[in-house]
Amino acid sequence: MAKKKDLRIYPAVLYKDGDGYSVYYPDLPGCLTCGDDLEEALSNAREALEGFLYVSEVDNDPVSPPTPVEDLHLPGGHFPTLISVRMDIVREEEAQRSITKTVTIPAWMDKLGREANINFSKVLQEGLRDRLQV
Repeated sequence: MAKKKDLRIYPAVLYKDGDGYSVYYPDLPGCLTCGDDLEEALSNAREALEGFLYVSEVDNDPVSPPTPVEDLHLPGGHFPTLISVRMDIVREEEAQRSITKTVTIPAWMDKLGREANINFSKVLQEGLRDRLQV
């Protein structure tokens, strides 16, 4: 059975700011970003939206629904665009994200492992999979 898509579309507002562009989401206070050019600003806008919605979801914070673009009243020089994100993909990527853990092993074991070109991360992951039966 295919996983259900969780598409979210929000209006972002861009405006020229010095040598680049600033971006904000009228419905998502604090969700801001910028870019040196329009392409970078749009890419950063998608990343900011993904992060804002994901953290809000994890923290059980309420999120306002998107305002229709035609209902936005913007100052001069500000222009809207729609940014879409697939939250089902964002969640999957976050679940697969690697993190760094500090572990302690005896010095002799570290020495032998390095001499044998052991990938310590791989060995730890394999051991945890076996132990957790996953």
